[in-house]
Amino acid sequence: MSHGPRSGLAAVSSALLAMSRHLEVRDVLKTIVASARELLDAQYAALGVPDDHGGFAQFVVDGVSEEQWKAIGPLPRQHGILAAMLHEARAERLADVRKDPRFEGWPSAHPDLVDFLGLPIRDGDEVIGALFLANKNCPKPEGGCGFTQDDEELLGILAQHAAIALTNARLYERSRELTIAEERSRLAHELHDAVSQKLFSLRLTAQAAARLVDRDPSRAKGELQQVAALAAEAADELRSAVVELRPAALDEDGLVATLRTQIQVLDRAHSARVTFTAARGVKALPASQEEAVLRVAQEALHNALRHSGAEHVDVTLDRHSGGAVLRVTDDGSGFDPMAVRRAGRHLGLVSMRDRASGAGGTLTVESAPGKGTTIEMEVPGG
Repeated sequence: MSHGPRSGLAAVSSALLAMSRHLEVRDVLKTIVASARELLDAQYAALGVPDDHGGFAQFVVDGVSEEQWKAIGPLPRQHGILAAMLHEARAERLADVRKDPRFEGWPSAHPDLVDFLGLPIRDGDEVIGALFLANKNCPKPEGGCGFTQDDEELLGILAQHAAIALTNARLYERSRELTIAEERSRLAHELHDAVSQKLFSLRLTAQAAARLVDRDPSRAKGELQQVAALAAEAADELRSAVVELRPAALDEDGLVATLRTQIQVLDRAHSARVTFTAARGVKALPASQEEAVLRVAQEALHNALRHSGAEHVDVTLDRHSGGAVLRVTDDGSGFDPMAVRRAGRHLGLVSMRDRASGAGGTLTVESAPGKGTTIEMEVPGG
């Protein structure tokens, strides 16, 4: 192999161990790409996981700065060489990708790729991704490709293990989602049973009190006191359920880590780029405020990703006095807040304002047709 047998085997071993350490899909993808670029000594590496709509559900790069990536723009579509790897399921090794008849160009900010090595990642007969590298860091033979047959075989080994790591990560995430769903279902049944019993007793007691008001006011008073006690018990049951339904990750990991994890999942699941930035030193907030911030972020993200047609949604969490400020900004179609209010459509704004107010904070909405939307929530802290 091009690195020599000892160094090559050591590098492959390190790459495989690195992949096996991660369970989150995004982390696995990043590790695969970084390992491939280092292993084959290339300037650029990327891995795309296709969606069912001609684009990519996930696309991870290595060797491109964050600024370059932002300047490049939307994720690529499944065309040209990428489509060939996904649909024809064979390796591609090219001396100059730009001269290939299937080449369809790239955005102006895209780095120039010359020699190219790519191959599909397969799980059985299914192609679950395309892994490729460009610009081998070595002298190129005249008119030839810097990547060798040995490089192709080495990348093939890496791709086989990448398929295993990626499949395991997907199974882990699905298992985790099912566990959460099952737990929520259990709590919903418990809540229904407990509160239904209390409300049934409450109704019977209230009916008894109504019958006694005229002929036995003293007994009616006792029944009404029982109504008050049952109502208090029902309220306690509801409060207990709300505490149990509070996202477990929020209690375990805190607001910043929970937001980051959920936004990474949304970034993988949608074609829009979803990013998160938290200022240094953001302090933990009281539990009720952290939950309110999380719920507002979720509602704002839902609106941006489902309704606005945004290509980029940015979430930031900043310090403010003793509290925090959440901002969710998208570059989507925007709307006229007054027109939405007059039409009786709320887009979750009433719910978000109620949550902000309930946490002692404020919510502001800035939007206009064609200008995107910014939702800002400020909470004072504890």
